[in-house]
Amino acid sequence: MSLNFNFSEEQKMLEESVYRWATSWLEPQMEHAYEADEMPSTLFKETANLGINGIVFEEKHGGAGMGYVETLIAYENIARVSNALSMTVGASQTLCFDNFRRNATEAQRISVLPKACSGEWIGCLGITEPNAGSDAMSMTTKAEKKGDRYIINGSKIFITNAPVAQFMVFYAKTDPNAGPKGISTFFFEIDKYKDKGYKCEKIKKWGMRTSPTGLVTFEDMELPEENLVGGLNKGVAVLTSGLCTERITLSGCTLGSQRSCLELSIKYAKERVQFKKPIAEFQSIQEKIADMYTGYLASKWLAYSAASFCDSLTNKSGGKGTDLDRMAAASLLFCGEMGTKIALDAIQIHGGYGYCTEYAISRHFLDQKLWEIGAGTSEVRRMIIARELYRDNFQSGR
Repeated sequence: MSLNFNFSEEQKMLEESVYRWATSWLEPQMEHAYEADEMPSTLFKETANLGINGIVFEEKHGGAGMGYVETLIAYENIARVSNALSMTVGASQTLCFDNFRRNATEAQRISVLPKACSGEWIGCLGITEPNAGSDAMSMTTKAEKKGDRYIINGSKIFITNAPVAQFMVFYAKTDPNAGPKGISTFFFEIDKYKDKGYKCEKIKKWGMRTSPTGLVTFEDMELPEENLVGGLNKGVAVLTSGLCTERITLSGCTLGSQRSCLELSIKYAKERVQFKKPIAEFQSIQEKIADMYTGYLASKWLAYSAASFCDSLTNKSGGKGTDLDRMAAASLLFCGEMGTKIALDAIQIHGGYGYCTEYAISRHFLDQKLWEIGAGTSEVRRMIIARELYRDNFQSGR
């Protein structure tokens, strides 16, 4: 049994090509883009050329027909340069389009997925509301049926990509009296509804800059009934089916950032001379470097083992009562908290220079904290893990 992450030749090529692109095309832009809080306008055309937009989609829809291990590889290697833009790619391709793919009809897939793969469309997913965060089922956005149309009213907040997206999947109450059993899933092409009941306001953030985030408002927005995904009042199944793959693959965002924090800190410690010797020779610095290394390796094991397990399953929906739900929660819980710790140590090693925006380490530090909050907070992930550990069929090997 091998646990040393020996990637196949195809996976190694993917890793090398994504990182080469990230360092040659993305990195030269990052200082300015982060300062301006702007996503590179051709980002998704670039990732389309790399072949990673529809990495798990079927080839007939323009995808690469790969798995979630390959998705994780792609996101980790983008995040070695930009944690924030790795999240932006993941929010579009995994959270939005991949979950749409797994729940849509074939006709719906044919009309949408090729545009996701080509980079023509950027996607976003609307779950969180101003008063419904960790308790997503308490959402109040409503979709009221009138004839052959639904009238949408409500709002969604902290929606990654909303200010730049062309396509949105979101959840709304179609039967408010039924609680979670009265939630449905909808999709729409955003440009068709601007000034027709849809509005998006960009949110300013101190971290994850370059990854645009929005507050979305629906006011009597009319959607045809064919814009329903997965069936009436079946939204909870659609929502939960995407959470595991979201948590697993987005672990790559913090994982890539961890790796860069370690590499940049080693380089700096060797070059920075104080008291007539490189600070790499001081035991206090060596302790931090050693802890960063072991933390990264532990994070990598959790993330890639979860992705590999997901790929081995016929049903990748996860959700309550599954090993996948526990493993996905554990992956992002550990990676997220370890990412914050590693970034803090990296800043300490860099000293005052780490506080300067021209040093890439500062961006990694600012971005990492989000992963203890986004995609379900650390507290929620612990609740999921504990819930699944209480099941009689828990197996210690996973």
